[in-house]
Amino acid sequence: MAPTPIPKKILARQHEILADFLREIDQHLADLEAGRATEMLEIRDLAARLCIHPTHLSNTIRLTTGHSPCHYFERRILAVAQRLLLESAAPVAEVAARLTYDPSNFTKFFKRFAGLTPKQYREAEWARQREAETVTI
Repeated sequence: MAPTPIPKKILARQHEILADFLREIDQHLADLEAGRATEMLEIRDLAARLCIHPTHLSNTIRLTTGHSPCHYFERRILAVAQRLLLESAAPVAEVAARLTYDPSNFTKFFKRFAGLTPKQYREAEWARQREAETVTI
């Protein structure tokens, strides 16, 4: 028996929810960076901003992309953390605080997703940048 096709209207709504969710993540992280927010939101908070149930958000994103909402949230947090580490010489603890982490948990989070501690990442990237800037003859 062939599977029942999903109506285009439902597919469009799923992609709309995903786009709105990613936009909310980006806005929240921008607010954290700018100091307009002092606490990290959770998935249920983002779902509330979208006026949908957290379970519906999770199921929709997983069905649409194959990944959980946390996957996207964690990846975006990591990208912001990497940018902050490279663009400033601020101590890792300051970057952690800016993203509402205590330094220990930030290091654990960063190492889990980047494979290096924040300090190791920063030093490796700065060394790579210096290497790229030097011209060999």
